[in-house]
Amino acid sequence: MSTDLLKDALKRLSAIVEKTGINQSTYQALAQPQRTLSSNISIRRDKGQLDYFKAYRCQYNDLLGPTKGGIRFHQSADVSEVQALALWMTLKCAAVGVPFGGAKGAVTVDPKSLSPMELERLARAYIRANADFIGPDQDIPAPDVYTNARIMGWMMDEYEKIARRKSPAVITGKPLIFGGSAGRESATGRGAFLMIDRLSKKNDWDKSDKTVAIQGFGNGGYHCAKLLQQAGFKVVAVSDSKGGIYCKDGLDIESVYQEKQRSKSLKAVYCNDSVCESVEHQVLTNDELLALNVDILVPAALSGAITSENARSVSANYIVEIANGPVEADADAILNERGVTVIPDILANAGGVIVSYFEWCQNRQGESWEEQVVHDKLANYLECAFDAAWQLSIDEGLDIRDAVYKLALQRIEAALEAHGTQSYFENRE
Repeated sequence: MSTDLLKDALKRLSAIVEKTGINQSTYQALAQPQRTLSSNISIRRDKGQLDYFKAYRCQYNDLLGPTKGGIRFHQSADVSEVQALALWMTLKCAAVGVPFGGAKGAVTVDPKSLSPMELERLARAYIRANADFIGPDQDIPAPDVYTNARIMGWMMDEYEKIARRKSPAVITGKPLIFGGSAGRESATGRGAFLMIDRLSKKNDWDKSDKTVAIQGFGNGGYHCAKLLQQAGFKVVAVSDSKGGIYCKDGLDIESVYQEKQRSKSLKAVYCNDSVCESVEHQVLTNDELLALNVDILVPAALSGAITSENARSVSANYIVEIANGPVEADADAILNERGVTVIPDILANAGGVIVSYFEWCQNRQGESWEEQVVHDKLANYLECAFDAAWQLSIDEGLDIRDAVYKLALQRIEAALEAHGTQSYFENRE
């Protein structure tokens, strides 16, 4: 990757600690990961040859509970990215009050180059390499970029074979039949939608007047876009890795999604049952989408989409980060100067880890909650966190990103103090 993601994440964290008056000892506790396991895992290809892949699992910090974080399969994954994502997960869990620390995992692989059988072998090989490193009381993986419920099911099955016991709580984001949670698949996008809906209520918006552009039409981007359209917002642009489409009158998100599943490409269409007709639209690049004159921009692809080089071209007044780290640290000051409000990833995309926490609870308790129960509990967690950050931003004159970070850091600081701080030991006779 062009940017050292961990270095960039720590640069932002250091600046926010300095700005918000958080104790330096809290920053020091987060300035490096507790442990990272790097492995070379092998699979036998369908034609018989052995191939080797770099694999990682980082447990960044467990002050607030067992660590939690997804596993991604991506060709650009490296140790810096994994550690940065694990740091953000630490802050994310703290920001929304979920009793987990942060972790992350990855395999450096192009998953599209693997057959279904090779993909299963890779998933199981990853668990064999990390079986002593994870567990329902230690570190709980979940799906991430290019992994899904089926892959989590394979991973859970492999862990149970190694541990010789049933252990559904070792993995979240599993198929429902294996103890997965209702509402997990849509949780990340739903969480981002809830944050935009909360913004709307705080600002007394007429939703039909608000335009939205979404960069990234994967799981999170799709569910957010669909819920926004259903709520009355006008989603005028979406994109994937190949580029995007723009329609000033708004897109029919479900029709676009169904067409993408059918043709593997983004097209502006409107479908009535199986009959689809093309809608007048403009084709644009991802860079052009980021610069669209819309009210809300939702970066929902990979990290580093908005940098110091293109931040001035962003026209939106609000950015809601579904991707992890889509705005680089050097772009923060530029966006602040231009009055852009950013709902940070550690809040906006926290829906996934919150519902993963619910799944873990259900597995531990031997329960299965109705989907509406999950939706209601998710909304309660996120709305409480948003309202706390909103009030803190007003009380202390902070931007929303700094307010969310401060809330997270205060919880981590409290855990450190409960163990005994330097001042406590210095004042002891």
